Parts: sequence; structure tokens; C-alpha cells
Amino acid sequence: MMKSSILLLMALLAFCLAGTAGAASPEFEAAIRGLTDPDRDVLIASVQALGELGDAAALPALQALQDDAMLISPEGRPLIVAADGAAVDALTGQPFTGDTGGLDAPSMSNQVRRVLEPVLAQLALSSPDPAVRRRSAEALLASADPDMAPAIEKALHKETDAGVIRRLSLALALINLDSADKERKISAIQALGDSGEQDQLAKLLPLAAPAPGGGFAEPDPDIRRAAVAAVGKLERKAAFVRAGRDLFYGVSLGSVMLLAALGLAITFGLMGVINMAHGEMIMLGAYSTYVVQEIFSRHLPGLADWYLPFALPLAFLVPCAVGVLLERAIIRHLYGRPLETLLATWGISLGLIQTVRLIFGAQNVEVRNPSWLSGGFEPTTGLILTYNRIAIIAFAALVVGIVWYLLQRTPLGLKVRAVTQSRSIASAMGIFTNKVDMWTFGLGSGIAGLGGLALTQVGNVNPELGQGYIVDSFMVVVLGGVGKLAGTVAGALSLGIVNKILEPFAGAVLGKIILLAVIVLFIQKRPQGIFAMKGRMVES
Repeated sequence: MMKSSILLLMALLAFCLAGTAGAASPEFEAAIRGLTDPDRDVLIASVQALGELGDAAALPALQALQDDAMLISPEGRPLIVAADGAAVDALTGQPFTGDTGGLDAPSMSNQVRRVLEPVLAQLALSSPDPAVRRRSAEALLASADPDMAPAIEKALHKETDAGVIRRLSLALALINLDSADKERKISAIQALGDSGEQDQLAKLLPLAAPAPGGGFAEPDPDIRRAAVAAVGKLERKAAFVRAGRDLFYGVSLGSVMLLAALGLAITFGLMGVINMAHGEMIMLGAYSTYVVQEIFSRHLPGLADWYLPFALPLAFLVPCAVGVLLERAIIRHLYGRPLETLLATWGISLGLIQTVRLIFGAQNVEVRNPSWLSGGFEPTTGLILTYNRIAIIAFAALVVGIVWYLLQRTPLGLKVRAVTQSRSIASAMGIFTNKVDMWTFGLGSGIAGLGGLALTQVGNVNPELGQGYIVDSFMVVVLGGVGKLAGTVAGALSLGIVNKILEPFAGAVLGKIILLAVIVLFIQKRPQGIFAMKGRMVES
């Protein structure tokens, strides 16, 4: 039904275009009328004539013929018919008002279809719409039909779209790969090697590899050398693409880990609190984002694509408020008692998980990517940089910049650094250390909530979301150096990149174990982490 409706729209559009450009030529009209001729030879000749004319306005009629969506009017005119029975004249675009129930269809056969398919592809290549030409080029690349070589060469001479040119050149190279002409075959091999597409390796390897029984499958040494060089190019390109992909995904994973660990680095460095509920602050930020999305979807559907900027303050403020409340009510009574703090915060994390489960349910909730964060771009063949991960990297850099400014250029940051270096001296100088603890714990929790917002764009949201990041967060903090912003950044990015490099070889679980073992060995040699920590944590 959808295809027939599209055919009707195409027919009307083709008629409108023909009307603006002038009347169709007599040859064009005669060839369109010939599609309904009962003589199969005349029908085939009409299809071939439309291909020779090269007018893309014939596409709707030919597509309808191929899809068995064409009928013959009582006057013998071709009609394009939709699934609901509505029909238009293929020549004039005028609606047909009669009953289509008793009308005959053109005489189709496999012979007609064999002639029709290359003509359709050829006319699609002359369409004024680049999207239609790209689809046609993709179809030609998939089929690599030798009969289409002349049409592809003709289309290449007048094509201006770089993407279409690239696909057509590849299709022509695949066709020429089986050519008896040696020079043409070598040119095709070189073109496939230059394409950088790993799919072409399977076609080139038989020309470069030794035969099972000895010797070579390809006897010609020149062709073989060209194939070996092309395979080498593709393999080098594959290694480059893998390295680029690992780096990009490693940095994006490191950015997520950085957002998750940044708040923990601040609170752990200041108060020495082993906060096992830190992962639940990430989860609260993710659910805050989900709530804002649902509000926009239900009450502001026109702005639903812009929920993310409005979710930012809520994703920070909700975990921040919860963090301040927990610090004032429970954690401040447990300073200097690390075991009790660990057990208390673990209990808090279980309570927060159960609370969210009761409110939102245990199942995953969907947070949709805005349209402006969907998709990506391809800087080189095989390497796609997705917009959502690029946004996460940029967002993490922005958050780090803001945190650095807060710690280095504001009164709160000055007090936090003073308390971190020596709580007793800071207190003697009139700094209310309890308030500094409270606001710092709230700040760390709020930053974790921003990490939850970022996670909604790349993963599922559920009550156990934070459990998967608490261990990673502590690894980042310990590796980078407790209380050191630069160390947290270095630790998160290092762990993210190394993790992505190890995954293809060792798997996700074994890669994580290897990474943990490496960190343990590193800490044995350098207990202070990448950046040495300072202040009362060292003094104690």
C-alpha cells in the first residue's frame, strides 16, 4: 500500500514537472502508451525506448509496471493504481474516475522484467533528486550487473554528487573486476583498494592469495601484484579505522566515567568518605532527565525535541539536594569512621534503588535521543562519529571546566582547598568546615547527576544504573590521585581508552579483570596515584 501511494505521488510530481518544463515529446508519449500494448515485443521496445530517451519522468510508470501496479484504461491508456483502488493517468496525472475492478493489466513476463530492471536503474541515475540517484547507485553496487556498465559510465560523466560518484565508481570497478581486458581489470583492482571499504577484501583476496594446491589462483603476475597492493591498502586502512574507533569510543567512555567519578573525587578528597551511594546519584540524574522528557512529551509536544537543555538543571539539583540531605542527616555523624560510613552509604544506596523502583518500576525506561543528537558523520570510510557521543565528550569537557573554575576561582573553591589541605587550620581561620562539607558533598552529588544525564544518551535507564559505575568511579579516583581534578581526568580517559582497546581481544569481562589487575600493580608502585594527593588525607 505504501509503495503504490508513493507511485501515485511520483506520478503527480512527474506530471507537474513536465508541465513546468513543457509538453512531453511525441516519442515519450508513444513509448508510455506502448507499455499497455498486448504485443510483448512492442512493450519491450517501449521500455527500451524510454531508456534511450533518458527522461526520469518515465520512472513512476515503469516502477508501476514492475510492481504490477499498472492497469489499462478502456481507452487503452496506462494507469498507475494505488492499493486502495485510486488511479491516475500515467501521461497526464489526471485522476481516473471509473471503476478499476474490471480493467486488464499489461502483459508481463520474466523477459520484460529483465529488460525493465536496467532501464529503471538507468533512469533513476538521471533523476534530479540526489537521494534517488544515491539509492540507484547503491542498488547497482549491490548487483554489479555487467549489462549496466554503459549506463554507469554515462552517468559518471554528468554526475556531480560526490557520494553518488563514489558508489558508481565502485560498482563499475566490481563489474570490471571480471573483465577480460587486463588494463581494465588492474584499474578496477586499484579502485577497490583506494576505496578503503573492507567489504572489498573478500573480492580481492582470491587474486592475491596462493592457490591451495600450490602456485597462485591468479596466473598473471601484474594482476597479482596489483591485488596484493590493494589488499595491503585495505588492511592498513582497516587498522587505522580500528585505532580511530577505539580512540573515539574510549574517549567517550572515559568522558562518561569522568562525569561519574568527578564528584566522588571531590568528596573523597575532602572528607575521606567512601560513598557507596554515589552511583545512585548518577541514577537520580538519569531519572530526572526521564521525567523532564515525559513532561515535554505529554504537555509540550512541540518542544519535545528540546527537553535535554531543560533537564540539565534538574539532573544537577535533584542529586545535589539528596546529597545535602544525606550529609546533614547521616554522613556528618560518621566522619573518621570509614567502616561505618561505608556500611551506611551502602544501606542508603539500597534504599534509593528501592524508592526509585517503587515510583518508576523495575523495568528499563526509555530516554530518546533528540533528533539533533541522532546519527553521525563519517570522516573516513568505516569510521562513524556519532553525534550523541561527541556531545558527551564536549559536555564532560564543559563540566570539568566549570568545576575547575569553581575550585580555583571562587570563595567556595578556596575554602574547599583549604579544608582539604588542613581541616584544623582552616577551622582556626574561621572557615565553617561543616558547611563546606555539606556544599561540597552536594556539589559532588550534583556532578554525578550530570553524569546520569549523559548516560541516558548512550544506555538504558533502570534503578540499578549506578551500580555499574561505582566500581569504575573508585578506580578512576584511586588511579588519578584522590582529590586531584587533573588526576581524575587523566585516570578516566586512560581507563576508557585502555578498556576499549582490550575489549576486542579479551572480551568485556576479561578486559575489565586485566584492567583491574594493572591498576592494582600500578598502585603498588605508586600508591598516591598519577597525581600525588595533598592535605590531611596524606597527613593522616
